[in-house]
This record gives sequence, structure tokens and C-alpha cells, in this order.
Amino acid sequence: MRLTLAQIDVSSDSVAENVGRATTAIRDAAADGADLVVLPELFNVGYFSFDRYARDAEGLDGETLSQIRSVATDNDVAVLAGSVVEDLSTSADSGFDVPADEGLANTAVFFDRDGERRAVYRKHHLFGYDSAESQLLEPGETVPTVDFEEFTIGVTTCYDLRFPELYRHLVDEGVTLTLVPSAWPYPRIEHWKLFGRARAVENQLYVAAANGVGEFEDAELLGRSTVYDPWGTTLASADDHPALVTATLDPARVEQVREEFPALADRRTDWP
Repeated sequence: MRLTLAQIDVSSDSVAENVGRATTAIRDAAADGADLVVLPELFNVGYFSFDRYARDAEGLDGETLSQIRSVATDNDVAVLAGSVVEDLSTSADSGFDVPADEGLANTAVFFDRDGERRAVYRKHHLFGYDSAESQLLEPGETVPTVDFEEFTIGVTTCYDLRFPELYRHLVDEGVTLTLVPSAWPYPRIEHWKLFGRARAVENQLYVAAANGVGEFEDAELLGRSTVYDPWGTTLASADDHPALVTATLDPARVEQVREEFPALADRRTDWP
């Protein structure tokens, strides 16, 4: 499978411009043969634009996600719409479980090539350190998976990378590729590089972390979107400029690594 991480410039100035950059990236990636494109966290409003969350929140059939669905269909490519601020009050009849009847969530949506909405993941771990996210949003309660191109795919979002138990759950659910839309800022470069690789190594699966770039009033996104294989090897990465980060993933590689170095088989869960 050919996977592309769309490391786009995300600003606080214009939702329309951010979405335009996202759709352009999807088209370019599809033209280059991508089977799946991953967008960054809150690619339309910008993670650090906290004052815009309520104003620019939308439902699962809202304008941003409708545009992403349309470009996915038109270009015959699957897309993880990294995440948007979801208005939960509009999602009760969506066919997907919601964590609350009202409020906002940090929500990523997986669209198949035909535009079918296959999975909805709401960020579980909400950042509290110098961030209003935990005050403004509701945490997710479900961890969906998607079968696509011989992979079982799970989704986590940014800060989730710091919580390895979530990834152990994904392994138990049969996940072989985890997509991680993110808005990771400076100066925590070493943490960003450490956690993505660690989650790949300890769970012996692919990890594809798509970060944005761009400056906000109090933060700057560090980019460095990266695809790791199940051995922790970097297959593709970028610096802190807009880029399409593309790698070819082999589903057989997961089983190969797990057979050659069967660490997961040695797990113990019978703690007193």
C-alpha cells in the first residue's frame, strides 16, 4: 500500500485556505499513486486556535468533511481527515457512537475510496498542559478499526502517543498500522521522534504520524511527519516545511517481524 502523510501549512487565519491546502495535497498525492492520505490534527481550524473551536465546529456531514469526502471520491483515494472540531449535538443520528449529547470533540474520520465513512475516532487523551483542549472538548470513548488494503488500521491523535496502553489495546484488536494525525509543536522534537518510534517497536506495527507546520500566536508546529515500520525503521520523513511524505507499506512485514522477534508472544498480563 502506498501511504502519504500530507504535511500541510496550517494557519489560524482562514479555514477555507487550510481546507484548500488539504484538498490540493490529497489530489497531488493521489496523482502520485497514493492509496491512503493522512491529514494533520485540526487541519482546518488549527489546534492552537482555541477561540475558533466553537465557532468553526461542524457535524460529520459538515462543510469541511464533505469537501474531503468529495475529493477522496473524485480521486479514488482513501483519506483520514486528520481531525476537525466536531459539534457532537449534530452527530446523534450519524450511526456512530458519541461520547456526549452535546459539546465538542477532536474528531478524525476515515473515508474509503468511494467516500464511505468507515470510522470515526475522537481523541481520547486531551492535552491540559498550557492548553485549553481539555476544558473545551469531550474525550472519545471508542477505538474503531478499519480493514483496508490488507491492513487493519487504528487511529490515535497526537497526545495519545504518550499513552502506550492505548496502543496495546490496538494490538489486541489486530491492528497492524496506526495513523496518528498530530499538531505537535516546538520545542518537543525529541519526544515526537521518540514516541512514534517506540510505539512502532514495542507493538511491532507500522506507525504513520502526520504533523502540520505553521506558526500560531503562542506556538509553532514542528512538522517532521514520519512513517515507521514494525522494526522502528524510518521509511519516510520530512523537515518543518510543507511536504508529502510517502512510503510503501508491506502487510507481510508485520507478521515477519513478529515471527523473527516474538516479543508480543512473551507478554504477561497476569499481574497480581
